[in-house]
Amino acid sequence: MVGHPPRVAEGGARQVQALTRPPPRQRTGRPPASATPPLAAAGVRRLLSDAGRAAVALAQGLDLAPAARVATAQAVRDAVGPELGPLALEQAVLKERARAKHPRGDALWWTGEALEQATAHEVAQHRARRFDGPVLDVCCSVGGDLLALPDGSTGVDLDEARLLLAAENARVLDRRVQLVRADAASLRPGGDVFADPARRRGGRRTFDPASYAPPLDLVLGWLPRVRALGVKAAPGLPDEAVPEGVELELVSLRGEVKEAVLWGGAARRGHARTATLLPAGDVLVDDPVPAPAVRPPGRWLLEPDGAVIRAHLVAQVAAQVDGWLLDASIAYVAADAPAPTPYGTWFEVLDLLPFSLKRLREVLRTHDAGQVVVKKRGTAVEPEVLRRQLGMRGSREVTVVLTRAEGRQVAMVVRRA
Repeated sequence: MVGHPPRVAEGGARQVQALTRPPPRQRTGRPPASATPPLAAAGVRRLLSDAGRAAVALAQGLDLAPAARVATAQAVRDAVGPELGPLALEQAVLKERARAKHPRGDALWWTGEALEQATAHEVAQHRARRFDGPVLDVCCSVGGDLLALPDGSTGVDLDEARLLLAAENARVLDRRVQLVRADAASLRPGGDVFADPARRRGGRRTFDPASYAPPLDLVLGWLPRVRALGVKAAPGLPDEAVPEGVELELVSLRGEVKEAVLWGGAARRGHARTATLLPAGDVLVDDPVPAPAVRPPGRWLLEPDGAVIRAHLVAQVAAQVDGWLLDASIAYVAADAPAPTPYGTWFEVLDLLPFSLKRLREVLRTHDAGQVVVKKRGTAVEPEVLRRQLGMRGSREVTVVLTRAEGRQVAMVVRRA
């Protein structure tokens, strides 16, 4: 239903600057905890021994909640010794966390960094459908992508510990793969190739494609020799890093953007940019559409999925829902009625006002607002600062959208459709 147009409040001074200061950082007086040393091949062999497997099973049966971790660590050390105990406990914790990445995550074997960088199982399965035969998986790590690829695929990695874990994971999942220890930068591959270059240096993420290991340009340079190529990259990959003739796919899972993938050769599906929304598998492509109009907000507001925004396909969504933009540079779509679409979330606009802290507080009180959910685009306002300064004490959760409309700061009280 469409209902009545939103109420529009008049006036209000600009108070954006006062709301852009983040809250002061709390100081604990304690130095940051040191990072866990990387799991080496010797540690993997110890874990995969009969004694190691028993120790991990023991740890998995104990309380792994953070509040109980100290007592659990001591219990494991007492049971299996000071060398095996920490390894077993860490592996048990990783297995528990891995349930969120893979349906059998607690049966697989991990390193901390490998789990953090691992592809969600549904995303790996989606990518694997681009290939119809064995694939060379470069930088295969512990096998998160490799074990979703067709049987007979080959994984390559330089880290011996991760290859040992990948072999065990292949056994657990009953997958037939080959594993090779080699430096990816020295390869001259052919056939079908998937690569997941490392995007960390010294424990920190790098967003520069030239700093990937191996560098993105080197991997894309394989294109003339390979039949099909897929390369996993960070979602914020710069447009200039995507060469002509390569498809850029942005993938989100349950509304969260997971990754960008570059597709070349036979793996490309004919478009320059696509957005894929999992688990449903809806795909939006860059078909030409007229530039959307820019007009004031309407009765309904569409927040496009993050993959749609990153793939620069907001205009395609606006065309599908007969909508327009609030501002030429802001990825919100307005409409008079909420047309069905899988590519975003509709909100009904209840109130629209020029941004003013005082006026927004007054409007929120009429909604009995307590917890305020803040969505923002095109504004420097810090949600935590805004929530603290609003000081709402009501009983309802209310959503506020802060953005620009035709160059002016506005606030909208909205309700999810």
